Amino acid sequence: MSDATLKLTPELYAYLQKMSLREPDVLRKLREQTHKMSMSQMQISPEQGQFMRLLIELMGAKKTLDIGVFTGYSALSVALALPEDGKVIGCDINGDWTGIARRYWEMAGVTHKIDLRLAPALKTLQSLIDGGEAGTFDFAFIDADKLNYLNYYEMSLVLVRQGGLIGIDNVLWSGDVADPEVTDANTMAIRKVNEVLLSDERVSISMLPVGDGLTLARKR
Repeated sequence: MSDATLKLTPELYAYLQKMSLREPDVLRKLREQTHKMSMSQMQISPEQGQFMRLLIELMGAKKTLDIGVFTGYSALSVALALPEDGKVIGCDINGDWTGIARRYWEMAGVTHKIDLRLAPALKTLQSLIDGGEAGTFDFAFIDADKLNYLNYYEMSLVLVRQGGLIGIDNVLWSGDVADPEVTDANTMAIRKVNEVLLSDERVSISMLPVGDGLTLARKR
């Protein structure tokens, strides 16, 4: 028993992955290719992807948002857990990164489940709201530019159904959120969304030390 979360040493983290990770080959190959990129730290951890797949299965989700696609690991993780008629709407602006994503989505046989919108995410989310899709999404994952995190959260809250779930990534921000001497714009934006969520009675929340920190918000 422990009254605090264990600190993951490299050895314990390796054990965690060895004893729990069931990563499909296509996800492993995508992760390994992304790891070679200079921006590889933007990819979620494999255990986080697996956790998201479990959430999708538990919810029986069919319609989801992926705000910030990068090379497609999170969208692919979710798509693999969705039923054949499930849908991920992905939001990103980078054609090069999402070009990698498309190749792996095709390799995995899930391209029919993923609708990639190459446009500013705020514009895509607004178009979904304007198109009458408010309250129709089961799950939304936010992992894009930090300065718009609060905007993405508010729009996702409109788009997800009652009982739907919003996942917000990077909420621990490599520990910088707890260091008052760190005051850059990205860190301040993450602190702000964390503060808003703490007192937001529209949702039930849990902040988890998974990956770089993941907050789950269930719409009441």
